Amino acid sequence: MMLNLIGAVIAFVVIIILIRKQFDFGLSLILGSIILGVFSLQSITVYDIPKAILEATIYHFDDQPLQSIVYSFDVHRVYTGTVELAVLMTLIYVLAKCMQDTGAIKKLIDSLRTIFSKGGTIGIIPAVYGLMPVPGGALFSAPVIDEEGDKYSLDKNQKNFFNVWFRHIWFTVYPVSSAMIIICSKEFSNIQVYVLVFANIPAFIASVFIGFILLKKFVKVVPGQVDSKRDYSGLIYLLPTIVPLFFYGFLWFFKFSQIRSFVIGVVFSIILVGFITGTSFKKYLYIVKKSLTLKFVLVIFGIMIFREMFQVSGANVAIADIINTLPFPALLVIIIIPFILGILTGYNLGAIALSYFLVEPFFGYTGLNIVGLTSIVFISSLMGYLISPIHLCNVLSSDYLKTDTTRMYKIFIPAAVSLLILQTIFVMIWFK
Repeated sequence: MMLNLIGAVIAFVVIIILIRKQFDFGLSLILGSIILGVFSLQSITVYDIPKAILEATIYHFDDQPLQSIVYSFDVHRVYTGTVELAVLMTLIYVLAKCMQDTGAIKKLIDSLRTIFSKGGTIGIIPAVYGLMPVPGGALFSAPVIDEEGDKYSLDKNQKNFFNVWFRHIWFTVYPVSSAMIIICSKEFSNIQVYVLVFANIPAFIASVFIGFILLKKFVKVVPGQVDSKRDYSGLIYLLPTIVPLFFYGFLWFFKFSQIRSFVIGVVFSIILVGFITGTSFKKYLYIVKKSLTLKFVLVIFGIMIFREMFQVSGANVAIADIINTLPFPALLVIIIIPFILGILTGYNLGAIALSYFLVEPFFGYTGLNIVGLTSIVFISSLMGYLISPIHLCNVLSSDYLKTDTTRMYKIFIPAAVSLLILQTIFVMIWFK
């Protein structure tokens, strides 16, 4: 078992180095999976490597040997879950880009500026941009926050903190996010998305409370209201971000799977954006086509392949045995590992994909149920990712505001750790 343990360590190191070098995350995971498989050949066969890849993506063998697939292909064993998840992630990105490129987000922000005052726009603007789950999205709101922050005499580090903090404020409860969908999928915790949303509500409330307490603390100057007329017309552009949630609830009643319900809802939202913005069909079709990318297909395939290889190789058991000998409570291990991987990868989805199967063997020693434990893994990885110096939002926002992530750590780290502690206490009380 020692070789597969060494392989797991090398695979993790290679994946993290490649991520830090901005190499494609999906390809990094696939490469790490192959490394792990090769180092595990003392306990598995050569055929188990391609078999694990196929099991994770398109076909369930059960006890059927790999060699027999050519002669006894069973259409009922074809697995579409990974493909459906990849399609959903791609469509969510397309929706975000369509809202950006059609000006829907800008019109929404313009309306919100007339509604909120006394510094409220400092929180609302990045929060609205946070509804667009695109990598580095804090860059979109950075110019607006820079301008708004000057009105309230905020320094560049305070602007940077508020831009990043409020952008991610929805992540704890937003069902149409890649990290939440993946951790709730049947390959991971296998719970309903809305169950996790409910479990994460205290973290959401805490994030809002922390953000606005700090906003009140740092906003020293409140300019007079220039125009008291409120414009609600732009609020219609919130609809495309909400519609998939209604589709999920409605189609779940008819026994549709979580993923398929969201796929249908997001497709409808993409159509809706074109309709309510009045964009010409030709131009909108161009925007949609330009937004299509294989990046998220590779990411989802990479996650599922790595997960399968991790289990097939037995590395998860070997690592769990070692961690189990350490003098730490199981719950502390479940908190720390996702948090550290969130910092190291700067990628919430990646931190979940890498950490979940490392900490899963410790679930039974905590006395907590799967919902509470899933919430802790999710929030812990999210907080690590949030403060990571290689988190793309931190990098781009800091670059635009001419500062760096570490300069806001005296605000950032206490805020993130406080939120994680509060959520953990809630889980320990409620999810026994």
